[in-house]
Amino acid sequence: MSHASVELREVVKRHGSTVAVDHLSLSVRRGEFFSILGPSGSGKTTTLRLIAGFERPDQGDMLIDGRSIVDVPPNLRPVNLVFQQYALFPHLTVFGNVAFGLEMRGVARAEIQSRVGEALDMVQLAGKGDRLPTQLSGGEQQRVALARALVNRPAVVLLDEPLGALDQQLRQEMQGELKAIQEQVGLTFVCVTHHQEEALTMSDRVAVMDHGRLLQVGAPQDIYDAPASLFVAEFIGLSNRLDGRIAAVQGTRCRIEAPGLPAIQADVPEGAGPGSAVSIVVRPERLHLSQQATVSGFDNVVPARVAKAVYNGHEMQYQLRIAERLLWTVRVPNADGGQKRFLPGEAVMVRWNRGESVALTR
Repeated sequence: MSHASVELREVVKRHGSTVAVDHLSLSVRRGEFFSILGPSGSGKTTTLRLIAGFERPDQGDMLIDGRSIVDVPPNLRPVNLVFQQYALFPHLTVFGNVAFGLEMRGVARAEIQSRVGEALDMVQLAGKGDRLPTQLSGGEQQRVALARALVNRPAVVLLDEPLGALDQQLRQEMQGELKAIQEQVGLTFVCVTHHQEEALTMSDRVAVMDHGRLLQVGAPQDIYDAPASLFVAEFIGLSNRLDGRIAAVQGTRCRIEAPGLPAIQADVPEGAGPGSAVSIVVRPERLHLSQQATVSGFDNVVPARVAKAVYNGHEMQYQLRIAERLLWTVRVPNADGGQKRFLPGEAVMVRWNRGESVALTR
């Protein structure tokens, strides 16, 4: 494992009586794309501003490459921040915008020329140095903002909702591009976003925050497949939930009972036992539909009725009514176009194996 590039140790930041960041400890590895994900008010933006030096922690320490930066002013920190709104100078050309920081530091003209050229190459803007920001598309303006950060060769690039100002299609294109640039330059990127797909697509690891606290850190697949809490399960992606109580435990598996449903098999949540209140979480794409009541090879079979069927091109999306009180979503890929379609009002059986769901204590 590479050494930590950014390290936060028990960092606390208060805004008046609100604790914006609550004893936050995390470590970002050198050269990784690390995203901090959370809803509004989770403390993610405050965390970024603390690393950038725009805010000062009330407690704790922050280190970059092993050196404390708490007392280092923002302009002397080895970081560069890319804002959501790009903050480009409208009267300067693309070249002038990217060169600005180097000029302020008195870097020699010849070196500015080569470093700006190199940065514009990296973000695929070679030949556009003489244009003004108004002559560029949103995606190109985003690249200028990124080139301006990269040209200073910082230890850490900080990204604040970097793709927030772009439309959906451009946003998706830029996700792959941003990750490719990060890998090419080999710098540590710390990105703050509330956009789950963005974080999962671009990141090597993701930290999920809520109310100033760190809830889970892990690879995107771990966060999605093995959420550590109900909040993480419901915040990341779409999930179906079923509340019940553990009736019996046998080894690593348990039997869960919920009103109006057959017994559910699941893996035992940590620290839970008979009588514990739990929630089962199942992702829509992990569920299987059938009209047959008995299909071997599945731990769980639950009766349901189709409330809605939506054709999305690459998949069918069904909304199912379960035990009259639950509305679950099931996604079935249209792989060959030949599979059975279910119609609204139709009775179906929903099936899944215990390993395809997560049981979490409530």
